[in-house]
Amino acid sequence: MGRLAPRPLLLALLSLALCRGRVVRVPTGTLVRVVGTELVIPCNVSDYDGPSEQNFDWSFSSLGSSFVELASTWEVGFPAQLYQERLQRGEILLRRTANDAVELHIKNVQPSDQGHYKCSTPSTDATVQGNYEDTVQVKVLADSLHVGPSARPPPSLSLREGEPFELRCTAASASPLHTHLALLWELHRGPARRNVLALTHEGRFHPGLGYEQRYHSGDVRLDTVGSDAYRLSVSRALSADQGSYRCIVSEWIAEQGNWQEIQEKAVEVATVVIQPTVLRAAVPKNVSVAEGKELDLTCNITTDRADDVRPEVTWSFSRTPDSTLPGSRVLARLDRDSLVHSSPHIALSHVDARSYHLLVRDVSKENSGYYFCHVSLWAPGHNRSWHKVAEAVSSPAGVGVTWLEPDYQVYLNASKVPGFADDPTELACRVVDTKSGEANVRFTVSWYYRMNRRSDDVVTSELLAVMDGDWTLKYGERSKQRAQDGDFIFSKEHTDTFNFRIQRTTEEDRGNYYCVVSAWTKQRNNSWVKSKDVFSKPVNIFWALEDSVLVVKARQPKPFFAAGNTFEMTCKVSSKNIKSPRYSVLITAEKPVGDLSSPNETKYIISLDQDSVVKLENWTDASRVDGVVLEKVQEDEFRYRMYQTQVSDAGLYRCMVTAWSPVRGSLWREAATSLSNPIEIDFQTSGPIFNASVHSDTPSVIRGDLIKLFCIITVEGAALDPDDMAFDVSWFAVHSFGLDKAPVLLSSLDRKGIVTTSRRDWKSDLSLERVSVLEFLLQVHGSEDQDFGNYYCSVTPWVKSPTGSWQKEAEIHSKPVFITVKMDVLNAFKYPLLIGIGLSTVIGLLSCLIGYCSSHWCCKKEVQETRRERRRLMSMEMD
Repeated sequence: MGRLAPRPLLLALLSLALCRGRVVRVPTGTLVRVVGTELVIPCNVSDYDGPSEQNFDWSFSSLGSSFVELASTWEVGFPAQLYQERLQRGEILLRRTANDAVELHIKNVQPSDQGHYKCSTPSTDATVQGNYEDTVQVKVLADSLHVGPSARPPPSLSLREGEPFELRCTAASASPLHTHLALLWELHRGPARRNVLALTHEGRFHPGLGYEQRYHSGDVRLDTVGSDAYRLSVSRALSADQGSYRCIVSEWIAEQGNWQEIQEKAVEVATVVIQPTVLRAAVPKNVSVAEGKELDLTCNITTDRADDVRPEVTWSFSRTPDSTLPGSRVLARLDRDSLVHSSPHIALSHVDARSYHLLVRDVSKENSGYYFCHVSLWAPGHNRSWHKVAEAVSSPAGVGVTWLEPDYQVYLNASKVPGFADDPTELACRVVDTKSGEANVRFTVSWYYRMNRRSDDVVTSELLAVMDGDWTLKYGERSKQRAQDGDFIFSKEHTDTFNFRIQRTTEEDRGNYYCVVSAWTKQRNNSWVKSKDVFSKPVNIFWALEDSVLVVKARQPKPFFAAGNTFEMTCKVSSKNIKSPRYSVLITAEKPVGDLSSPNETKYIISLDQDSVVKLENWTDASRVDGVVLEKVQEDEFRYRMYQTQVSDAGLYRCMVTAWSPVRGSLWREAATSLSNPIEIDFQTSGPIFNASVHSDTPSVIRGDLIKLFCIITVEGAALDPDDMAFDVSWFAVHSFGLDKAPVLLSSLDRKGIVTTSRRDWKSDLSLERVSVLEFLLQVHGSEDQDFGNYYCSVTPWVKSPTGSWQKEAEIHSKPVFITVKMDVLNAFKYPLLIGIGLSTVIGLLSCLIGYCSSHWCCKKEVQETRRERRRLMSMEMD
């Protein structure tokens, strides 16, 4: 119990476990081992419900001595000094096999290891229940087993398949105890090992895996020769018997009814080499036979076997010279019992012992291919069994069936040749000069395309479509999608004519086209086999790609006219290299060069598309919607008219013409676009000149004040009656210190007095009024901080002509005036200051009131004081 004190805390916890009683067990009886072998003693605890892992201590006692500590699973310093070195070298070790089981291993057992071994489990249980230790006795015997081969070094046996052979090894034991020997024959072939036949220590025979049938038939036997020799006999060697043979002997002893293996030894006996059987099969290399005749092939066999072997011959057929590829089929077979398996058109005959014939009647083209002769040799075994000793496959016999090919010619011509892109192309492939009498022949076609390249370039042909013998059409990658869309059409108009049509030929379709007509011959089984291909000469589909040319010329029938007259312009169109063109026309206008009154941008006025549909583009004058007309005079000539022209219409006018080519029926493709020469409208007038300026008496205001802005118009030149003038006035603002932002429209007043004001995100309001004939006033009421910025006005003058019509003058802009909106600091802080003073006064009075109430009602004390005399000297009690 002194050894339990230094154990870990986990041992102390064992006392808290609830135990029903434990039983420690080791093997019963006496364990016998031979010097130099390994000793393994298992020990386990049963009926134990304690910690997850149980501790084990091993002790040893030689005969007549006390037990000495040997090994422990928990304590490192448990073993005695005698065994610590063997533990460190690994000769003695403990191997746990379960939470409640452990094994003691002693390698290279010595005579001193004979004795008693005790396995015990330390206990801290309050109540001892069961068995806490168990002892087993071990005997150590001297090595008296001798095993050897029949000859040294191990011989090498070379024999033929089917010949017998036998192997021997010797085994004897001089043990003082009554022991039994067990023997096993083992075959090694490289890294693989196979058990051939075994004799157990109880005298029973056990054949290895794969040798059961050969053992029961007597082909493989094991018997004794004399007192110490064991013989393995094989009556018929197989190729699988090749390898190195070992004899493994083990010694067993019976202790109290239980068998123990005390040692095992093995020895190399011999190496067996099985010579393969020579077998060859030969057939003729190339054979030619006419269609409808008989095909006779001979298979000659060569072998070195003269014993009782039987051949098995199989004829097979393949389209390729490799018989191992899929698609090979068996034609006829002669088995080892000389039974023939064939079909009505194929016969197999046995001419002599080494010659076999294959006869194929009424051959056709489908019989062309490669024929193979497959030969196997079978040797008899025990109990009428057979095993294959050799096999061989002949080289292929190439058989060609000749027949009368159909004689015909193929011509390809283009019935429709495209001149432009999107034109149709049609090719006809015709079969001519066909010899009649070929009733079992049908024709199919394959279409190919080859791109035009230089002579030194390698060009490959692309398959467009191919037709099988059953007239099934299959498309190539190039034409699959276009055929599904109906752009490629493959058809057969007559029995000897095949057509190919491209509905809309593209530039990528240019190149060479050719057709291949295949002749198919009907076979006996009603199948069709291709017999001949004839190629046509290629047809080149090509057209020159020239740039589209479009020229537009504009002219003015009347070179001079005054405001209010009608402006007329005609545009003449001419084109080249454009297929069936149709034209769309767009009338554009630009300010004349040198006119700085407005940006020089191009305006779209009116358009006419290729379907003669008229559309007003950027013509925004609602009063003159019917004032512009664009019409088609001829297929290539267009006329533009502008009625009641205004002075503001001055500028450069052009015709922008686009040529369109038809695509896919109702669709159009843009081919080219061209712009005509400009036609200028220039009014020669001596009318007044208008200017606009902005003035404000309040360029800097305080937030909330009124902002007044005057737009003043001045007239220079000829004096006008105020009733003959009218103005469209618009006010704009740029809310930034510079003019880097886009102007915002504030309000506008047209010449009829209608005011339009834009919506704003802040509270200030806008008003616009006409103060006088030439003055317009913009007022911002309740200005906000956001109202600062640059303000300017835009004026469009209208002048009444002598004919009584109003003429629109060019738009003019004033220079901007910057308006600043300031904050009134006094008003901004007046109300917060008054509110703060009032709140502080109220809070102070309230604090005084609370203090007064607290001092008179909450903290008042009654103190009685004696009346003191008013003297010059104070009493001592006041000190």
